[in-house]
Amino acid sequence: MVSLERGPTLPRLARWFFLLSLVLLVLASPAQAQSDEAIFVMTFDGPVNPILVSYIERGIEQAEKHGATALILRLDTPGGQVDLTQDIVKTMRAANVPIIVYVWPTGAHAGSAGTFITLAGHAAAMTPGSSIGAASPIDGSGQDLGETIQKKLTNILSADVENLAKRRGEDAVTWARSAVEQAAAATAEEALALNVIDAIAADVDELIEKLDGFEVEVNGEPQTLHLVGTPVVDLPTTNLENILNTLLNAIIVPGIAIMLIVLGVQGIISEFSQPGGYFAGIVGAIALMLGLYALGVLNANWVGLGFIFLSFLLFFLDVKAPSHGALTVAGVITFVFGAALLFRGTNVEIPWPTIIGLAALTLFFFSFLVAKAFGAQRKTPSWGMESLVGQQGTTRTDLDPKGKVFLQGEYWDAELEVKSKMVPAGNPVTVVDRKGFVLIVRS
Repeated sequence: MVSLERGPTLPRLARWFFLLSLVLLVLASPAQAQSDEAIFVMTFDGPVNPILVSYIERGIEQAEKHGATALILRLDTPGGQVDLTQDIVKTMRAANVPIIVYVWPTGAHAGSAGTFITLAGHAAAMTPGSSIGAASPIDGSGQDLGETIQKKLTNILSADVENLAKRRGEDAVTWARSAVEQAAAATAEEALALNVIDAIAADVDELIEKLDGFEVEVNGEPQTLHLVGTPVVDLPTTNLENILNTLLNAIIVPGIAIMLIVLGVQGIISEFSQPGGYFAGIVGAIALMLGLYALGVLNANWVGLGFIFLSFLLFFLDVKAPSHGALTVAGVITFVFGAALLFRGTNVEIPWPTIIGLAALTLFFFSFLVAKAFGAQRKTPSWGMESLVGQQGTTRTDLDPKGKVFLQGEYWDAELEVKSKMVPAGNPVTVVDRKGFVLIVRS
C-alpha cells in the first residue's frame, strides 16, 4: 500500500496471533536500549503498517521507562492505512516523552499517512531534499475512490489534519488541508516557511543543535527541550520486526493473500488425506496464517472467508460421498462468491483473474489429487488377513455361534456376527471382520 486508505479496523486478534506464531520461528531479538536521560532515536522506512504501530508503541514505552529526554523518529514512508495512522497519532499524542518526527534521509518522503504522523509529533524536522504531503485518500490499488466516499473521507481527514496543524498557525493549517483536499506537497524549505515543521537538519547532531531550547507541549504541559550534551541511544527495529516488515510488504496484495489462504487449506487437507509426511501440513499452516494476517491488514470482509471455507467443505463432502458433481459445482460457485466478497467494501480491487485461476486449481485438487488419495485409503487390501474381509466361504460345522469355515483352501475358526442365529454346516457365509485369527461372518 502506498496511500492513505480507509476501511474497517484491523482485527487485533489476527495481528497478534500472527506475530505470536512467528515469534516461535525467529531467534530472540536484540536487547532494548538501557540508558536513562538519553535521546532515543528510532528509524523506520516503508509503508505505514502494524509493524510501525508496534515499533512506535515499544519506542515510547522504552523512552518513558528510562526517563528519556526526547524520542526522535526518523521516518521515510509513502503512506498507509487510515486506521493504523489514527492508532499511531493517538499513541504519540498520549506519550509523556517529547517526540520529534524527522523526515530522513535526503530524498525521503512523509507522504499521505506520513504527513499526519509528522504533524502529530511534538516537534518536526526534515532533511534537505526531503518532501511531505500528498495526503489525499485513494483506494488500495492507487485509484480514486467513488465521488461520494471520496468527499466523505476528504472532509473527515481534512478535519483531522486541521486539528493536528492548528497549533502551528494559519499557514500550516491552510497547507495541511490542501495536502488532503488537493494532494499538495512541499519541500523541506517550503514546509519550514509555512511553519509545518520546526527545523531543517542534515543529520541527528544538527537536529539536536537546532531544537535545543525549543519549547513543546506534552500532554498540555509546556516543556523545554534540553538536547545538547545528552547521550544519543539508537533504538532500532528488532530482527523480528525487520522480517515481519519485509514479509508484510510482500503479502499484502489481494491476489497473494487469497492465494496463501487457498494453498494453506489445500496443504492441510493434503496432510489429512495422506498423513505421515508433515511437510504439506506445516507449509499449509504457515501459508494459512500468513494469508489470514494479510487479509487482516487489507481489512477483508471476514464473511467472505467463511464462504471460502464452506466451499472447501463442499468439495470434501463430494470426495467422501460422491453426489455426481452437484456438491462440486456448488463448491465452485461458493468459492468464487466468497473470494469476491472478501474485498467488497474495502476499497481494494477484486483480483478476478486470481480468483478464477484458484477456483480451477481447487477444482483440480479435489477432483483428482484428493479423490485419488481417499480412493487409495478405501481400496480393499489385496494381501494379509485384511484381504479376507468381504470374501465368501462355506461352513464346515454348525455355527452356533462358533465353528469352522472353509475359505480360500483353508479352515478357519469363525464366529457369527449375530450370535442369536445359527448357520448349519454346508451354508455360504461372508467375512465381515476379524478378531485376531477368528473370522467374524454373517449368513
